Amino acid sequence: MKLGYHSQTWGGVVGHPVGVTSIKDLFYRTNGSMEHAIRDISAAGYTGTEMFDGNLVDYADQPHVLLDALTEANLELVSVYSGANFIYADVLPDELHRIHRASELAATFGAERLVVGGGARKAAGTSDEDYLRLGEALNQVTEIAAGYGLSATYHPHLSTIVESPDELERLMANTVIGFCPDTAHLAAGGGDPAALIRRYPDRVRHVHLKDFRQNPFQFLPLGEGDLDFPDILQAIRESGYDSWLMVELDSYDGDPKEAAEISKRYLDQLLSNS
Repeated sequence: MKLGYHSQTWGGVVGHPVGVTSIKDLFYRTNGSMEHAIRDISAAGYTGTEMFDGNLVDYADQPHVLLDALTEANLELVSVYSGANFIYADVLPDELHRIHRASELAATFGAERLVVGGGARKAAGTSDEDYLRLGEALNQVTEIAAGYGLSATYHPHLSTIVESPDELERLMANTVIGFCPDTAHLAAGGGDPAALIRRYPDRVRHVHLKDFRQNPFQFLPLGEGDLDFPDILQAIRESGYDSWLMVELDSYDGDPKEAAEISKRYLDQLLSNS
């Protein structure tokens, strides 16, 4: 398995404010420097990274800047993260327009995977139709990504209609998209990450590793929370998945490079003992 690290810790998770009035432009992004993140991720010993679609937009008119930074750091852009509401028929065309743009940029910068989250929780409550709409939209995302040579996966996420194991089950039956287990979000949603990986072994096509503590609620570097990563890694192996493990951490109070190093040391130890 190869180890990568998401660039979002260098600035945290935000969305472009233009999305308030223009859904087609509502990209995820982090406000930190991607060149700085690339250097730090490489120095921490990782060989791959994942970025938000919005951060790639920043380099659309000067792709050589990002490509040169990746080359100099011997780092591969493995995957790109995007997302949308996916359940509102009127805005879905604009959301899929954005998925097209994210996929195009991902391919431009050499990525092989598109990761998406989403599925809005409506103020009036969630209906069966919402899961059907989400599944249909994700099937379209899968086709769009494939058109750019990318493999698409769905990432269950807090605040969406796919948090709990039961909600994940409702979705998986309605779509063909791959499964990207995020260990912390699955646990925070009430699930056992290893058990859910074992439940959908044939759908696992990307992996996000993040630690989690319930009380007080906090996402953490690997090995600093409550999750059973030896069992999680064993479940990943049992699934037959033997590719990128993407470590992720939304934010960190200290130096983001320090957080990356903590997780790398912990993963190296686990992998060497197995």
